[in-house]
Amino acid sequence: VQLQASGGGLVQAGGSLGLSCAASGHSFSRYAMGWFRQGPGKEREFVAAIHRSPSSIYYADSVKGRITISRDNAAKTVYLQMSSLKPVDTAVYYCAAKSVILTASLPISEELYNYWGQGTLVTVSS
Repeated sequence: VQLQASGGGLVQAGGSLGLSCAASGHSFSRYAMGWFRQGPGKEREFVAAIHRSPSSIYYADSVKGRITISRDNAAKTVYLQMSSLKPVDTAVYYCAAKSVILTASLPISEELYNYWGQGTLVTVSS
């Protein structure tokens, strides 16, 4: 599967931004999808993940309550809606995919993901 992230940009602190990650190829619904980010001078970190079934979702504590991950299997797209953005949210945001069975645990470690998008830059100004 190939992933194309989009939607990044410059936003003021407290603002909102929505990211999209479009997948090409077959069987998108068989993939767990994750969002990760890498801020300036930082390691890449987990942000959110959604299982094949949208009822299984997990967020990093740092974004919980401010970020919503969702997916549209028909559109082969995963979304990341961000609000109440802070300067510390400034990062390149990457989407990732991993083929999983329905009973598998939701992967939240980047080492578990097989496919990665190119990243989209989000800059939050103070």
